[in-house]
Amino acid sequence: MVDPTLAEMGKNLNEAMKMLEDNQRKVEEENEKKYARKDIPGPLQGSGQDMVSILQLVQNLMHGEEEEETSQSYRLQNVGEQGHMALLGHSLAAYISVLDRERLRKLTTRILSDTTLWLCRLFRYENGSAYYHEDDREGLLKICRLVIHTRYEDYTLEGFNVLYSKQPVIYISSAARAGLGQALCNQLGLPLSCMCRVPCNTMFGSQHQMDVALLDRLIKDDVESGKLPLLLVANAGTPGAGHTDKLGRLKELCEQHKMWLHVEGVNLATLALGYVSSSVLAATKCDSMTLTLGSWLGLPAVPAVTLYRHEDPSLSLAAGLTSSQPVEKLRALPLWLSLQYLGHDGIVERIKHASQLSQRLLENLKNLDFIKTSVEDELSSPVVVFKFFQEYSNRDQTSHAAQASTIQHPIISNEGHIYDTFNQWLGEQLAQLVPASGVDVVELEDEGTCVRFSPLMTSAVLGTEIQDIDHLVDCLKMKIPVLTSTLQLREEFEQEVRRTVSLLYIEDLGWPGLGVVRYNYHSDEKNDDKQEKELEKINTELLKKLNELESDLTFSLGPEFGGQKNCVYIGMVTEDLDVSELVETIAATGREIEENSRLLENMTEVVRKGIQEAQLQLQKANEERLLEEGLLRQIPVVGSVLNWFSPFQASPKGRTFNLTAGSLESTESMYVSKAQGTGSTPPPTPTSSLAKQRLPGQKAFKRSLRSSDGFSETSSISHCDDLDKLDQRPPNLSPGQEQGPLEMERAEEQKEVVQAKTDTEDIHSDQSPPDCTKAEEQASQR
Repeated sequence: MVDPTLAEMGKNLNEAMKMLEDNQRKVEEENEKKYARKDIPGPLQGSGQDMVSILQLVQNLMHGEEEEETSQSYRLQNVGEQGHMALLGHSLAAYISVLDRERLRKLTTRILSDTTLWLCRLFRYENGSAYYHEDDREGLLKICRLVIHTRYEDYTLEGFNVLYSKQPVIYISSAARAGLGQALCNQLGLPLSCMCRVPCNTMFGSQHQMDVALLDRLIKDDVESGKLPLLLVANAGTPGAGHTDKLGRLKELCEQHKMWLHVEGVNLATLALGYVSSSVLAATKCDSMTLTLGSWLGLPAVPAVTLYRHEDPSLSLAAGLTSSQPVEKLRALPLWLSLQYLGHDGIVERIKHASQLSQRLLENLKNLDFIKTSVEDELSSPVVVFKFFQEYSNRDQTSHAAQASTIQHPIISNEGHIYDTFNQWLGEQLAQLVPASGVDVVELEDEGTCVRFSPLMTSAVLGTEIQDIDHLVDCLKMKIPVLTSTLQLREEFEQEVRRTVSLLYIEDLGWPGLGVVRYNYHSDEKNDDKQEKELEKINTELLKKLNELESDLTFSLGPEFGGQKNCVYIGMVTEDLDVSELVETIAATGREIEENSRLLENMTEVVRKGIQEAQLQLQKANEERLLEEGLLRQIPVVGSVLNWFSPFQASPKGRTFNLTAGSLESTESMYVSKAQGTGSTPPPTPTSSLAKQRLPGQKAFKRSLRSSDGFSETSSISHCDDLDKLDQRPPNLSPGQEQGPLEMERAEEQKEVVQAKTDTEDIHSDQSPPDCTKAEEQASQR
């Protein structure tokens, strides 16, 4: 019979999870949330709220930022039934903690012993104990304290005084997690000199494996200097590339110097499979290992587990690996429930599925050009790291064997920065296009920026399937031609810009695109602030004009942080880009904007001077009018009577400003004719004459694709000329017909006759009588 309290707890949890996972909210609720601002902290309500209202508030807090994050991919963890069991474990732990002490002790002992036994058998770790912790570094911290208590017998009594006489040394790999050594020293109260970073191989073997020979020399040097080698942290799957250290040789070295060997890494998950590589299988002989089952199995809020072997339980209790409090043993309850729900076969199937995903991607990457991989074992590698790389000396397509070789460090530093930028862009694009794949960008010490696929850490959470890997490969195939084309055209774009007088090439190795250009504004203005504002104005208007063109290119102001000011950033391009036309269009558009700006400045100055001159002329005209009218007409009463008897006829004198000529003119003619005289036609607005004639439907900056070879600007122009000639042919003559010799002779004779008639008409027009000329003049006047 099921406890009614447990049944009610499970029912409430299911209802709560269903409500929190429901992303379809009503429009009225969204508007109410938008304006009510319920996410702002407020006072605690005195009457209290029901569970539905509280869960609704939690849902609003969880999904309240979705509207603001539309540009980024938003994806929740795939919480299935096994995830509900893990979440139920936390609720059960709170409920079980209120039991009486004896019943609680029996229950926690059973949960802890069952979970430890299952994990030790599942991951082939015989006679081991388990420590469950929330932070994945906490297990290593407790192991360090256990080793200190073991190697320093008087540490319990004298404390850190015993460490002063013989300083302990902890060895970690240079490929370990960032900040791991500093975190251990801070928690243990040790100086940073107690931490020794061991470099990786540089000559032989993997560049991500610990150099065993160098480690041996470091240990001997520390022993000779009076230090005590304490512990070695090795990797079964480095955080970056996923490579495994030589655990067998490291275990022998640790036994020789009486050191503790601790292993961590994602490759430890493969110990549950039927086939395990020898390098990972050696981890079963280590002294301790840390397992992160939450990410491997897709279980939310489950603790990490550190398995270890030690014979003295009192030292384990002193180090904090065991506890006498039954409540602390309930940390294993969520994992205990989840493991029972999945079963042995379910756990192995999830880990096997992740390995198959990485193997599927690795097989597809071998068939791609310009993609180089960095894997430890091509037969079974849980982590796949790849990058786009094209030989600098030979940009053409090389053999498949050369493309599938291991990633090598670029020779030229600028080239290395460019490849890092391109691979950063590639990783971000793939993660955005296929969010279910879980790919991310990683920085490696020797290879630079790479794209990493680690399904053991992401597939169970995101629900990655084989179809997602195929989609990822298809997207990668579409991006490779864009990367190769952009890389090849960068040099040509730089040369074209440097040859153009009005443009300035800006070298920005961190921009993933064709390049950066700035229109160089020439001005005699000595004020730097004004010149800077004018430069910003012109380049901003230039960017606006370029974005208005119908093209596939992306023009922007560059990155939000760290970019150059007053520049135009051009994004990725394709192979059919006409670089010369692009540069000419940018230069012509910039000149057009500059000319319009100067024309406006000159017009402003001319208008200002014209207004001043008009004021002087009008003042002078008023003085002359006073002299003509006389003094008597200025007296108020006398002037009115005099004007009534003898009106003074004077035309109003004003001034009009001709913007075209830039001069002042009198308004007398306007009052006479009742219409303002027409001046010269204003000059047309300067426009770019470099816009190349394009075919119907062809976008800007594109070459005409008539063959698979490279295309030049002359070929596309000649093709347009041919189309114009076809349009000018007589309608009765098809493009495929040709004129015979007799028809060509007749055409020539007709041309000569027409030419003779034209010459005769010109002669008669020159000899026309003067009466005709007069008649024409009269007609024109009328």
